Amino acid sequence: MSGIVFFASASLEETLAFYQETLGATRWLEQPDCTILQYDNMLLGFCEREAADTDGTITFVTDSRAGVDEAYDALADRARGEPVENERYRIYQFFAEDPEGRTIEVQTFLHETEPI
Repeated sequence: MSGIVFFASASLEETLAFYQETLGATRWLEQPDCTILQYDNMLLGFCEREAADTDGTITFVTDSRAGVDEAYDALADRARGEPVENERYRIYQFFAEDPEGRTIEVQTFLHETEPI
């Protein structure tokens, strides 16, 4: 079974452009006032509304530290800090914000994980 996480967006085109141009997501499906983006195995839906949903954290997982560093370079102006190693969760990560203030995390696992 697959799934989609939907968010209300007060600035839909700017938000879509950010996820596509900065993080490499692609348009998966267009609906009347919603667009569903795909990034690897993640589906994110953004729907045009009067106010944006900004709760939660959208986490992008890369295969390596280099992938996290590349994402940081693209998001440095939106980052809350440089990438760090998180010993508790055995990940390498940083946090940033999208144009509407949603929290974005980019991370890689520092241990083997099952393929998805």
